[in-house]
Amino acid sequence: MNALAQQNQRPGAGNGGAQRVSYVTPVANIIETSDGYLLEAEMPGVAKDGIEVTVENGELVIVGRRGDKDLPGTALYRESRPLDYRRVFDLDPSIDTGKITAKMEQGILFLNLPKAEQVRPRRIQVTD
Repeated sequence: MNALAQQNQRPGAGNGGAQRVSYVTPVANIIETSDGYLLEAEMPGVAKDGIEVTVENGELVIVGRRGDKDLPGTALYRESRPLDYRRVFDLDPSIDTGKITAKMEQGILFLNLPKAEQVRPRRIQVTD
């Protein structure tokens, strides 16, 4: 996890008594490939239009907003919390932030974080 480091800061934390916003931290996997990194974040209940991914000041911020679910009755027992998701990662300068892509499939956010060309290994052709 050299290129991505998790931060646990949330807006509203430690801001002198202002309202604190609660989030659920999504479970994430980070896989390194030869071309970059693949980040998978589990966010069940979040639709494609509820995802917000931003890069600013060397940080990757992922926010997933769950849609309101109208239940046909009264919930008697509930293990899932109806909170939004948020997770922040510090980005390594080797990641080309202008080429990051994202897709959402069945409650999992997939982020492709490509390495910049200058840090990718390349083969040098030897000529006569």
